Amino acid sequence: MLRIGQREFDFQREVAVMAVINRTPDSFYDRGVTFALDSAIAAALRAADDGADWVDVGGVPFGRGPAVSVREEIARVVPVVAGVAAASGIVISVDTNNAEVAAAAIDAGASVINDTSGLGDAAMAAVIAGSAAHLVITHSVGPPRAEKPPAHYADVVAEVTAFLRDRVARALDAGVPADRIILDPGHDLDKNTLHSLDLTRRFDEIAALGFPTLAAVSNKDFIGESIDREQGRRLEGSLAAMVVCILKGARIVRMHDIAASVAAVRMTEAILGFRAPARLVHNTHPTQNV
Repeated sequence: MLRIGQREFDFQREVAVMAVINRTPDSFYDRGVTFALDSAIAAALRAADDGADWVDVGGVPFGRGPAVSVREEIARVVPVVAGVAAASGIVISVDTNNAEVAAAAIDAGASVINDTSGLGDAAMAAVIAGSAAHLVITHSVGPPRAEKPPAHYADVVAEVTAFLRDRVARALDAGVPADRIILDPGHDLDKNTLHSLDLTRRFDEIAALGFPTLAAVSNKDFIGESIDREQGRRLEGSLAAMVVCILKGARIVRMHDIAASVAAVRMTEAILGFRAPARLVHNTHPTQNV
């Protein structure tokens, strides 16, 4: 069992559903629907009611755009963390690549830092090591919010795996316990659609590194380009990609449409034998003809 915040997870037989809460005016998905503080907290609590195990609060999108100061990022995420922590025992993570923001979020009640820069801030590992928080190490290339050249990899899975091994070593050297490390290959982060599809079909190579793995596939462009769906019409593709990642070893899935995602995860767990059906009625009575 792995204790994260107030929850315990058995990732040998369980998949955690992480809900995305964007306290940003320019999220690629919701375009600011949860930017207001009350809306962000309400969305997090609604996700908990819908069965989410975890909420991931972000104050700055990864993609290119105007800079957000550390002070402003803290002002966006810390009140959400504090509000959710006061009302629920759900796991709270904060999506940030800044060590100062991470420290403030942990003080407010976050139990995980979801670092999409993969320890791009040299001080991040020390902040995690000095706390009880878990760390998600994500693969990306270069600083978030910046214009990047076209993505190029000779073998994207091999290069992502090598990056994650290196960043795990950095975290361990800084004193982060191995049982507080989670890995994310970073679908679509500085990768094109073919790269993200390759990561999905070979996700087991990421899981083989031996740490809990997170798949953040929901509504991303590789899904839209694969099935020719604009943003807002990618649920089915998101669920399909999520299930493939679970079959390949993902044990945390970061999703937007929580009720549908939880149902798909629970069905996948039942198929894998991780959980018993909620009930057994069909063809269990001798007089039943169906």
